[in-house]
Amino acid sequence: MSEVRVLGGAVERGDEVLTQEALEFLAGLHDAFATTRDKLLEARKQRREEARRTGRLDFLPETKEIRESEWKVAEAPAALRDRRVEITGPTDRKMTINALNSGAKVWLADFEDANTPHWENVVSGQVNLADAIRGTIELESNGKHYALRDDVEHATIVVRPRGWHLDERNLEFGGRKAVGALVDFGLYFFHNVRALLANDKGPYFYLPKMESHLEARLWNDVFTHAEKELGIPHGTIRATVLIETIPAAFEMEEILYELREHASGLNAGRWDYLFSIIKYFRDAGEKFVLPDRNSVTMTAPFMRAYTELLVRTCHKRGAFAIGGMAAFIPSKDPETNEKAFAKVRDDKAREAGDGFDGSWVAHPGMVALCKEEFDKVLGDKPNQVDRLREDVSVTADQLLDIASAGGAATEAGLRGAVDVGVRYLASWLGGNGAAGIHNLMEDAATAEISRSQVWQWVQNGITLDNGQQVTRELVRQVLDETRQELASEIPADLLTPAVELFEEVALAEQYADFLTLPAYERIK
Repeated sequence: MSEVRVLGGAVERGDEVLTQEALEFLAGLHDAFATTRDKLLEARKQRREEARRTGRLDFLPETKEIRESEWKVAEAPAALRDRRVEITGPTDRKMTINALNSGAKVWLADFEDANTPHWENVVSGQVNLADAIRGTIELESNGKHYALRDDVEHATIVVRPRGWHLDERNLEFGGRKAVGALVDFGLYFFHNVRALLANDKGPYFYLPKMESHLEARLWNDVFTHAEKELGIPHGTIRATVLIETIPAAFEMEEILYELREHASGLNAGRWDYLFSIIKYFRDAGEKFVLPDRNSVTMTAPFMRAYTELLVRTCHKRGAFAIGGMAAFIPSKDPETNEKAFAKVRDDKAREAGDGFDGSWVAHPGMVALCKEEFDKVLGDKPNQVDRLREDVSVTADQLLDIASAGGAATEAGLRGAVDVGVRYLASWLGGNGAAGIHNLMEDAATAEISRSQVWQWVQNGITLDNGQQVTRELVRQVLDETRQELASEIPADLLTPAVELFEEVALAEQYADFLTLPAYERIK
């Protein structure tokens, strides 16, 4: 067993999480799988280089038999058969209670994009989940008492660990940094699997940022190992995969196949998917340049191809298809709410009509609206997996037809990207990965698409609607103006590094694969 070192500071009740037995379990996971994870991250670079040379991706010829043969994922456990409304959010104590009380069917308990990986957040999030599962979670805050309600059905917890690319510097196994994904998964599974099973639930996960079926195979091997180590029946763990990278969109069936004994479904998002397209084809010319991010909706032809293929793939294999995020935060202004609610309602009606089995919201105030739209289609049925969407046939060209988005690059779009990016990074550096910005709940995916879009426009010398070319000088000018505008809202000790970090990742000659990597180096 590898030597274990805990480098992070003391966290309240952290001794309940970082027990000797739990650390030994994590060490076993790292001994078995950390090297494979490293090789798969290297394989990402090689595949990206191939896409750079060819300007193309395609469905894999070597896995054609998987796509054409007959197979299904394992039947869903009862707790995951109705997923019509899922609420997302970080694992802080207040959010945990509010999410479980929200009326949503599922809570995506997020250690990834909605969470800053401060050591305290990593450890205390595990404490909060353990208390929630055992029904003991409470909180006194600002004169208010928060606790689990007895008059509502509590949401089923589905944990999202960090992606494969992120390390956890506060733990070392065998002299190397821990793998964040294995830490988040391992601690949750080790401490809670038996309590979950006693509650007729199970250890359920959302898996982010995968780029290939081989990465899904690694997760499946991790699950099998963990179940065996603790004497848990094989297939107890269930996972829903976020198809939020462009290479994964070409391997949906293969990803489900690799996880078929542990699979629950796939999810379709927007910001991370668009961010991935820019990252993958960043030097493939103007045909891959996106217009203002807010103008690229889920109804753009290439996005329709992606989402319809996802529904078709899931239902063909007996898995659930989960739609994207309604990020709106209800406002005190009725007019603002009326306009936003109408857009959200249209979005959820489209998803339900397309065959999705459920969708995401970011705020408890949006649960009822989402539920209402899915109720119209589902009625008393828990899902619509039986709707096979055999009318759908999607080609590689359709998935890559970025020009079908239409739209334009505008000055307002540039300023908006800088503003939201800086605001979010200031929040993230301060320890809050779920930031309310302009009545939207934003996570790291928003900052990624914002800085990626600016980088892409600079690299391609894009001309804005006002006739200005997007140059490094123009971006620095907008950054300086943004800093001045935000100086009265954001403390200087957060604003200054946020501006510096945005400039670094938006204007660097070499594109940073994930802004959270340099950002992680800046947090204490």
